[in-house]
Amino acid sequence: MIEEPEQLVRRAQGGDTLAMNDLLDQLMPYVGRICGPIALSNGPDATQEALVAVFRSLRTLKEPGALFGWVRAIAVREAIRVARQDQRQVAADLDELPAPNDPQLLVDVRDTLARLAPEHRALLVLRDLEGLDEQAAAALLELPAGTAKSRLHRARASFRKAWGS
Repeated sequence: MIEEPEQLVRRAQGGDTLAMNDLLDQLMPYVGRICGPIALSNGPDATQEALVAVFRSLRTLKEPGALFGWVRAIAVREAIRVARQDQRQVAADLDELPAPNDPQLLVDVRDTLARLAPEHRALLVLRDLEGLDEQAAAALLELPAGTAKSRLHRARASFRKAWGS
């Protein structure tokens, strides 16, 4: 029987190491889905860093029912941090991309995302994969709503241009 995450949180906060292990096992796929598109090739590292942060900070979570929102915030923060640290991932100048009909250009979503800044990838993940509204995504990223909206617009336009819509 799989235990509900809220129950696991309460037990883990009380010092139950087995509950903590079960909770992290349940959270891993969710955190990976968030970190992967933001941190790209460093998605597994970002996922691990996010889970470590969850482990270290779980006692500060006051409302176990808010677990997934709290974990989402940690995962996005860690994914952006890891992506920024990776010196190999340099955002391309999207104006210099080859034409979409270039026969040598085989682009998949991951390659296209790699051309975006980590902050733009984070907004795309939060809005288009996680389904958050603009205000929630802005709050999570600690941005004014207008800034998040304009970055999201630029991120989507850049993605479409790179993808060859």
